[in-house]
Amino acid sequence: MNHDAQLNLPAVPESLAARIAAGGAVAWSQPVTMRTYEAGAPDEYPLFVNRRVYQGSSGRIYPVPFVDHVEEVPVDRQWRAIHLENRWVRLMVLPELGGRIHVGYDKSADYDFFYRNSVIKPALVGLGGPWISGGVEFNWPQHHRPATYLPVETQIEEHEDGSVTVWCSDHDPFARMRGTHGVRLHPDRAVVEVVVRLHNRTSEAQTFLWWANVAARVHDDYQAFFPTDVDYVADHARRAITAYPKADRPYYGYDYPAHHETGGDRLDFYKNVKVPTSYMVCDTQDDFFGGYDHAAQAGFVHVADRHIAPGKKMWTWGDAAFGHAWDRQLTDSDGPYIELMAGVYTDNQPDFTWLEPGETKTFTQSWFPIQKIGVAHQANAEAAVNLEVTGHHLQAGVAVSRPRPSAVVRITVRGKAICEQQVNLAPDAPFTWSTLLTDDAAPTDARIIVEHDGTTVIDWAPRPRTESAEPWQAVPPPQPAEIESVDELYLTGLHLTQYRHPTRSPIPYWEEGLRRDPGDARCNLALGTERFHRGLYSEAEAYLRRALARLTRYNAQPRDGETSYLLGLTLLRLGNTDAAVDALAKAAWNRAWVAPAAVERARIAARTGHFGEALRLSIEALSCGPDDNRARALQIVALRRLGRPTEADDVIATALAASPLDHTVCALRDGICALSGLDGRTVIDVALDLSRAGDDDGALEALELAARIAPTPAGEFRPLAHYHRAAILDRLGRTQEAVAARLIAQDTPDTLCFPAGLDDQHVLESALSADPTNRQVRCLLAMLYFDAQRGDEALDLWESAIADGETGTVALRNAAIATYSVKADPAGALALYERALAVRPDARLVYEHDQLCARAGVSVVGRVANLDARRDLVLRRDDATVTYCNLLIYVQRLDDAATILDTRRFAPFEGGEGQVLAVWERLNLALSRTSEQEGDLPGAIKAVHDAIAVPEHLGETRHPLADTTEIYTRLATLLDQSGRHDEATAARTQVRGHAIVTPVLDDGSVDYFATSLPDLLLFPPLD
Repeated sequence: MNHDAQLNLPAVPESLAARIAAGGAVAWSQPVTMRTYEAGAPDEYPLFVNRRVYQGSSGRIYPVPFVDHVEEVPVDRQWRAIHLENRWVRLMVLPELGGRIHVGYDKSADYDFFYRNSVIKPALVGLGGPWISGGVEFNWPQHHRPATYLPVETQIEEHEDGSVTVWCSDHDPFARMRGTHGVRLHPDRAVVEVVVRLHNRTSEAQTFLWWANVAARVHDDYQAFFPTDVDYVADHARRAITAYPKADRPYYGYDYPAHHETGGDRLDFYKNVKVPTSYMVCDTQDDFFGGYDHAAQAGFVHVADRHIAPGKKMWTWGDAAFGHAWDRQLTDSDGPYIELMAGVYTDNQPDFTWLEPGETKTFTQSWFPIQKIGVAHQANAEAAVNLEVTGHHLQAGVAVSRPRPSAVVRITVRGKAICEQQVNLAPDAPFTWSTLLTDDAAPTDARIIVEHDGTTVIDWAPRPRTESAEPWQAVPPPQPAEIESVDELYLTGLHLTQYRHPTRSPIPYWEEGLRRDPGDARCNLALGTERFHRGLYSEAEAYLRRALARLTRYNAQPRDGETSYLLGLTLLRLGNTDAAVDALAKAAWNRAWVAPAAVERARIAARTGHFGEALRLSIEALSCGPDDNRARALQIVALRRLGRPTEADDVIATALAASPLDHTVCALRDGICALSGLDGRTVIDVALDLSRAGDDDGALEALELAARIAPTPAGEFRPLAHYHRAAILDRLGRTQEAVAARLIAQDTPDTLCFPAGLDDQHVLESALSADPTNRQVRCLLAMLYFDAQRGDEALDLWESAIADGETGTVALRNAAIATYSVKADPAGALALYERALAVRPDARLVYEHDQLCARAGVSVVGRVANLDARRDLVLRRDDATVTYCNLLIYVQRLDDAATILDTRRFAPFEGGEGQVLAVWERLNLALSRTSEQEGDLPGAIKAVHDAIAVPEHLGETRHPLADTTEIYTRLATLLDQSGRHDEATAARTQVRGHAIVTPVLDDGSVDYFATSLPDLLLFPPLD
């Protein structure tokens, strides 16, 4: 179906239309107007939620501001859009929403092979809040993309072969790695190619995953397809597995085998999956998968090298009322969708891999539409084929991704050709053929071959079916004391770190390893690395030196240079430059660390004016890490300082040919004007790159630009820009200018300024040393420390700032959280919240204050009185409103609760479903009991029916496997009392016990495999 009537795509500019008609590919930028439900303003309070579980890994959100509200009334908004088109395909990319592909349209089939959402309607699904469905979302370094609702930088590139690429790039909000994806169309090919370049531009090893999240519109006749050798699929973290495509056991609590007779055990059809479900391929020898719309006779295939791109996943909200409620949260009229996700360097969630300092990983993924052939049984980037043999009947189909005139299609059975035709294949001209066989044949007897111009395009014969061994299933690791070997203790901690586990710390495992063997090199290295990342450099040095002592006990030259490299970074942070150079040089004895160590040594040389040495070392780094533009930036600056500008220009051209949107190299080429349009944090990143390369003048100019950039949903960075300027000016001996920069910083608004990382720590500590009376610096540094699990130091800073007159609500609130968690002092924390509320009542403060009251044992009556006094603020938040209504029910103010729940609209956060529904059911059951006590049985029965019938304005409905015991048992009891026994018997058939897998164990601790938690855990239970 063509949806242009709802989302009007602009016509191709006349200047480009002729190129399309001639078989070319074009790209152009032109905005589109879409009905939009705007995301709310970012919350000015940082969320310190290190134990939050999100998509199976850490839901830590700091330093990104959190958005917890979406407007209910849409507006027409103009969005930046970049369009790509050729003869076969039209695409639309939205740079302001993470560079996602929003439209993927098969022109010849008049079919959206990617789900086209006609509106921008975010729901609270993303890591930072808002998230939209549809198109293709590129998720990295974790799922969902932390920057999914933030802009990317873009550039259109036209290539000599006639292809066009829309490059999209950003620095991830957490580790500041750079991710670039290019959406590419080729001349006269119906292939959407995505070219990806992931660069760890930091000095430390990082973890990441990559999933391209493709949405497809679904209905009863939509089928997801995996390769034919897929026998098993697994859910998140391999907690559970089942056979595929026919489930052989209950999965996500749903009993698929019970529906075998009607075909309801088939997981590949959306209509059969009734509960929110993920399933990921456990193993395959093939490179493809996709989806097919049998009603439209159209679909798509994804192709990528399985050796690095094993991830193949289907996700759905479920074809039931619960899932349909989520569909309504995400679109106005475009209906349900599934996600057919493709993972690179990952095959599950969470499943992270490493990206070493300076390392770049590059890869491609491809999609192309198919028509009329049914699901693909085999595919490559050129063609997809279907080949089915059932008894006497054989049918076949071929779809191609580019025109193949006079291609030969040959079909054989038991080696004998039964069909050989010369056909003109094209993306809009698939080949289909069927016949009746004279004898029964098995699927493995048949084969299909497609040839063109003397080469084989695709060759497929169904494989013999063999009984696969059931794949492994994950189990939680034992507690440290239960693990026998130090080796396993180290590896368990490494696993928890690599997978960013949200609720179990690796530290006890490594500490237990050192309790048993204090000199263990690996555990000492791990703990040294952990302390380094938290900015505890002296502690890091001690661990790293113990590791080196063990490594060099018998051999002065360790095989692995990582420990020496980390020691070099640590010594550099401690100001011991000469010793740092020695450690880094020793690390480079190991080839794996040559490039990272050479980059760090080149930076030291550049900062001290030794540009000849910096050039030599940058060339050495590039010899082992040729994709590291950090080294190229050093080379460019060094060549210019050495009076060799032409060579520097050549290096710039080489760097940008490989990575067109490298902001640092662009700034070296074009000056600071190249940074216009970037967010302040990214400009600061570039400034620090320039400073490390020896270009302090360029760095200061970039920081002056950053200091003028207004805050965005990514945060406020102007104060930090000034503090970074001051640190460089101090190093250059320009003391008075540094003092002036810090004074300007103090006068700069700092709402949404959330410092993070070792560089911010350095400049804030320097500023505090220069002026210990600076309350702003103390509050900013405290946030950074608290996020780094340095609560004692953070609280000391907040308390001293408050004692010196700090009255800002952010500081008071932050100090309250620290007072609770560090001092285990709920009463002191409540006093600070009350001071903050007296300064400026705020809806989040009201909600958090009440949650703290609950932890502190404040009576329900007292909590209700507090919330009554600020009712207008309470009703601005879903979470506060739910809490308030629960308390109103407890104190028997049922009419008050009903007034709220009958009229207020709610929007659940993914993972927090069921909270609004629970209070709705509780209210109506309470009303039912009241009516019964008053002798009004009809009224009591009506109230239970109201509890069962969930109104749409609650934003959700009952999970298909939700526990209905209390509701239907009560209904049956009331019906029996009314003499309506047949209805009572029917009601009892609806009783169902709790069958949903919960993220919390019976003892209240967090499940190791939890995929979501409804509570942000600001106030976890005190030990």
